[in-house]
Amino acid sequence: MQPEVRSFFDQNTNTVSYVIFDPSTRRCAVIDPVLDFDVAAARTATKSADKIIAYIHEEELCCEWVLDTHVHADHLSALPYVQQKLGGKIGIGAKIAVTQKVFGKIFNAGTEFERDGSQFDRLFEEGDRFSVGDLEARVIHTPGHTPACVTYLIGDAAFVGDTLFMPDYGTARADFPGGDARTLYRSIRKIFALPDETRLFVCHDYLPEGRDEHRWETTVGDQKRGNVHVNEQIGENEFVAMREERDATLGMPRLILPSIQVNIRAGHLPPPEDNGTVYLKLPVNILGEPQTPPEETGPGTQ
Repeated sequence: MQPEVRSFFDQNTNTVSYVIFDPSTRRCAVIDPVLDFDVAAARTATKSADKIIAYIHEEELCCEWVLDTHVHADHLSALPYVQQKLGGKIGIGAKIAVTQKVFGKIFNAGTEFERDGSQFDRLFEEGDRFSVGDLEARVIHTPGHTPACVTYLIGDAAFVGDTLFMPDYGTARADFPGGDARTLYRSIRKIFALPDETRLFVCHDYLPEGRDEHRWETTVGDQKRGNVHVNEQIGENEFVAMREERDATLGMPRLILPSIQVNIRAGHLPPPEDNGTVYLKLPVNILGEPQTPPEETGPGTQ
C-alpha cells in the first residue's frame, strides 16, 4: 500500500504541508495546511493553501480529510479554509482538549470557547483507524512536543508532525505547556517500532549547517541509525538531559501567540468583538523566560 505524496513547502515558516492520495480511487487527505499571516500588519492570506487546492483540482482528486498533526506554534492552520474549498472532515488528536484547557486559560478565552475539541469533526485516539480511498490509515499518539501530537500512518507513509525532524536536525522541543522530554522519547520509540522502510514525512526543515537544500522525507531506518538527537544508541535519560538543556536556550517561535489561539479553534479566528473587529491577544510575561530574540527564520520548534 504505497500512496502518492505531494509536498508543499512554505518558506516563511519552514513548514511542509502534504497531499496524500490513493492513486486507484483518487481520494486524498490534506495534512498540516498553512494559513499565511503577516504578523506586522496582522493580516491573513491564503496563497499557500491555494497552491494545495489548485493541485487537488488539477489532479482531479476528491478530498476526504483535512488533518493537523498537532496544535502548531509556528504557523496558523488553514484547516477550515481548505475544508470550505474542497470538503472533507477536519481531524486532530483527541488530546486537543488538554491543549485547549491550558491555552484557553492563558488567553482568558470566554465561555463561548468550547474546550472539548468540538470545533473538529474527528478526534483521533491511539490506534484509531480510518481510510483515504482504499488506503488504510492508523493513528499513533505521539505526545511530548504537545499533548495532542499524533502520527498518521497511511499505507507505508507516516506523517510525524514536529516529533522528528530530518536525521541531521534532530527532534522537536518539549518545553511548551503540556510538553515533556521523557514522553517525547517514548513517543519516538513508537515510531522506531515501525518497519525500517516506512517513509517518514516531517513538518519542518530549517537547513542545518552543512546542508543547502530543504528535505522532508526520510525513513524509520535512517532515523534509527542517524538522528543526531535520538537514535538506537541513545538512551532515555541521555535524551531527556540533552533535550531539557537545549530547550532552556530556545526562544519562543515568532508566531506562537497568534498561531495557538487560532489553531486551538481548528483554524478559526476568535469571534469579532462588539465593533465587528477580530482581535488576537498577546498575554504578557506568560510564556518562556527572557531570551535573546531568535533570528526571524530560526528553528523555533527545534
